[in-house]
Amino acid sequence: MSFSVGENTDVPMSDINTTPLVDVMLVLLIIFLIAVPVVIQSVDVKLPDVRFDPTTTKPENVSLSVKASDTGACEVYWNLTRVDSTDLLNRAVDKLRLEIEKQGGPDAPGLELPEVHIRGDVNTPYRCIGGTIFTMQRAGFARVGFISEPPPGGSVARL
Repeated sequence: MSFSVGENTDVPMSDINTTPLVDVMLVLLIIFLIAVPVVIQSVDVKLPDVRFDPTTTKPENVSLSVKASDTGACEVYWNLTRVDSTDLLNRAVDKLRLEIEKQGGPDAPGLELPEVHIRGDVNTPYRCIGGTIFTMQRAGFARVGFISEPPPGGSVARL
């Protein structure tokens, strides 16, 4: 209960006493500070350090773009040509065979196999990109990488 001490004592006081409210809020804050770390469960995971390396584009590398159509079907583009999964596998096998023959056959010293660079749209489901990776690995490509966009305004950081 509040009192008004002063000249006009006949008028009731209309101010709210906030002291009990502050006391209750402080008690709740202390309870939550103690209870939250107990409730949150975590597993220690060592995540890899990521750095942005500039991509070296070689003419023998394969550039694929993967996105989902409006109907949800996967669309894969070899450079600018749309391909289905069978055509993708056939092109990949032919490309790898041609590159190996150019370098002197599978037993040639210093054999450098081409890489696959995949550009995946942000809204593409994982099954589309995963299927593309599987197809390229099935064709014999050992190195499959992703082309990403570095953060805007950020510089290339070396670790």
